[in-house]
Amino acid sequence: MHVDGAFGLWAAAAPATQYLLAGYEEADSWVVDGHKWLNTPYDCGMAICRHPAAIHAAMATVAPYLAIGGTALPKDMVPEFSRGGRGIEVWAALHSLGRHGVADLVTRCCAHAKRFEAGLSDLGFEILNDVVLNQVVATLPGHEDDMATLCEKVQSSGEAWFGPTTFQGRPAFRISISSWATTKADVERTLKAIENAQLMAIQ
Repeated sequence: MHVDGAFGLWAAAAPATQYLLAGYEEADSWVVDGHKWLNTPYDCGMAICRHPAAIHAAMATVAPYLAIGGTALPKDMVPEFSRGGRGIEVWAALHSLGRHGVADLVTRCCAHAKRFEAGLSDLGFEILNDVVLNQVVATLPGHEDDMATLCEKVQSSGEAWFGPTTFQGRPAFRISISSWATTKADVERTLKAIENAQLMAIQ
């Protein structure tokens, strides 16, 4: 059993969201991104597997000039023979935040998402997903074809960046909150920017 954790696996770090991952610890392997909730560089993805021999069999570089011993070399446990030290950024983020810091980051981002859900609903938007983590997918009934234009107007305002998407065949936009720097004030400014863009987009 494999869990594609992407950003969602970090929910296990916060007491309020741990229930969403009930049973995940029984999986044989997980993958999770560092560049989302940990705010590390983009290529800091991680794969965690309870079966080291399986990783070694998949990743090992075999050649006559490479000695084979009883212990797997680090180079035989990752996809790239030669690579940069990307684990340093992940270690630094975890070290600086600590267990409680990661939990607080996840909790704050989820709270911001709930505020977006409420604020967008007040503006007449329909929330298309169940907002249980940090993702909000919304559309404006009757003006769904204007969602890409609305996104462009918010982007050009400089207040926030989010892009258009489709959800179950309906044009929409998706807001993903993962930055450690996002504040309640930022959320309110973004909602105001969306309101202004909404008025311009549907005229």
